[in-house]
Amino acid sequence: MQSIGSPLMWSLFAAFVLVALLVDFFVMSKQGAHRVSTREAAIWSLVWVGVSFVFMGWLWWYLGGAGSDEAARELASARSLEFLTGYLIEKALAVDNIFVFLMLFTYFAVPNEFQKRVLMFGILGALVLRAVMILLGAWLIAQFHWILYIFGAFLLFTGIKMWWAAGQEPDLDENPALKWVRSHFNISPQYDGEKFFTMVNGVKMATPLLVVILLIGIVDVVFAVDSIPAIFAITTDPFIVLTSNVFAILGLRAMYFLLANMHDRFHLLSYGLAIVLVFIGAKMLLMDVYKIPVVWSLAFTAATLVVTMLLSLKIPPKSESGGAYPFGAKKKQ
Repeated sequence: MQSIGSPLMWSLFAAFVLVALLVDFFVMSKQGAHRVSTREAAIWSLVWVGVSFVFMGWLWWYLGGAGSDEAARELASARSLEFLTGYLIEKALAVDNIFVFLMLFTYFAVPNEFQKRVLMFGILGALVLRAVMILLGAWLIAQFHWILYIFGAFLLFTGIKMWWAAGQEPDLDENPALKWVRSHFNISPQYDGEKFFTMVNGVKMATPLLVVILLIGIVDVVFAVDSIPAIFAITTDPFIVLTSNVFAILGLRAMYFLLANMHDRFHLLSYGLAIVLVFIGAKMLLMDVYKIPVVWSLAFTAATLVVTMLLSLKIPPKSESGGAYPFGAKKKQ
């Protein structure tokens, strides 16, 4: 499969991600367990968004966007636009991850000062998982072009399912993933700081913190299955797919703390995400009939998200909702 990613570009990107994670871990260890304020979350969110746009600018420049070669300028503009569209889609779909994280933290009463560490492990798992799934997906598409139709149909189905699930409150007690975790681990009734295991009456048990991390890992798998086909509808270049995914994930932790207290204000956002998934699925299914320009995809995605967020602010929710959730969660009676 053709890709703009040269060995140098892959190496520089990998080095950047490694440094970013090391800095993140260093800052987290220096701060210790503490509650992340809205101000801190907003600053880090702006930092990660800024870094993503700097990368896009560097990509445009590196590919010849500022040069005199017209073909190079067209390639640079096209790949930069694909990155921006993919980044926006992944960032938007990550909002649904955040609502699920909030549901898990609330259900397990995770202390605010411990949530940052849980999300850090979740991000590490998501980075590894998505890298593997993207490279596998790129190989499958290179070998079997028709698999894009399967991706398109899956996204169409997922979008319709998300629309019908929006506004329903899940019952975690009946969640099969949680049942599996409970059947494989002895879980202590209380937390023991940031430890994953503790001793209770001489018996070694997993703390609720470990359970939450395992469930967040499962959530990452579920959402990766949705989001990765979505970006393959924008581009099949593995470098663009992976970089846009990674930059969206790197800012996920800060975005969680920024939006955690505002999820009720955007109660219609799940409907907007559902519409975006249906649009992207239809785009994939029509790719050999009519190729929808990337700029249209970017405009449609941005407009849909802005409209649903504005409507959320104007239309009060009928009842509490946390958006659409995975694992076949059912509405409480």
